[in-house]
Amino acid sequence: MTTDAAHPASSRDPGGRVEAWTIGEVARLSGVTTRTLRHYDAVGLLRPTGVAAGGRRLYGHAELVQLQQVLVLRELGVGLPTIAEILAEGAGPAAGAVRRSRLREHHARLLTERDRFDRLARTVESTLHSMEEGTDMAPKDLYAGFDNSQYDAEARERWGDGAVDRSHAAWTGMGQDGQEAFAAETAAISAELATLMHAGTEVTDAGVQSVVARHHAQIATFWTPDRAAYVGLGQMYVDDERFTATYDAYAPGLAPYLRDAMVVFAQRHLT
Repeated sequence: MTTDAAHPASSRDPGGRVEAWTIGEVARLSGVTTRTLRHYDAVGLLRPTGVAAGGRRLYGHAELVQLQQVLVLRELGVGLPTIAEILAEGAGPAAGAVRRSRLREHHARLLTERDRFDRLARTVESTLHSMEEGTDMAPKDLYAGFDNSQYDAEARERWGDGAVDRSHAAWTGMGQDGQEAFAAETAAISAELATLMHAGTEVTDAGVQSVVARHHAQIATFWTPDRAAYVGLGQMYVDDERFTATYDAYAPGLAPYLRDAMVVFAQRHLT
């Protein structure tokens, strides 16, 4: 436990151990500004346990742990409203068990992020090596380890924190092997559709629809779209140039081909 000398303004028990920390001390310990801590208090994320002389907020050890949880979730890109929901789940008789479970989830996500950065470092190292050797890396190997986290804010605005957090949790839960298998299946779906399109296969064809069923199953890993949502997703592939470019990399015109095939699938199988 922290010594008396380290926290001259803190509340202590008779043995000299710190029982509460002032808001300034918490700010120094965590690197969070006192203004942010006051904001967390105002929105109900982190309530102080009491008030010290001079009106300074006091925080106990449980609050320090809770602040760690808030900061970890922020590092993982979770919005404050969703953090509040998560913390609310940790209240009541089963609070300890719920919080331990949540911390295990956070730990798993952090390990996944660590592994992803390791893969990115290896990708950059391989790129440097190929440049020094005067060789070209395979295009698919240039992007190993990248994800779409740069679109996180946009996704949260469009679909909400809850949906994005569930999607992140599903992705993290796959583990590295599952993520690589998912990426391979995604690429295979696009490649097979491109082949069918080049062959002039109608989108109503059973072979095309079989591949689209696999596409729907991939999407359903994260959320289950109904007919309108699945049709809307297909239209977004065409309207959003970033998605269009992704599919055009397999074959120009693949985005509208997939969109039309998704409409057929939705009409036949979704409500």
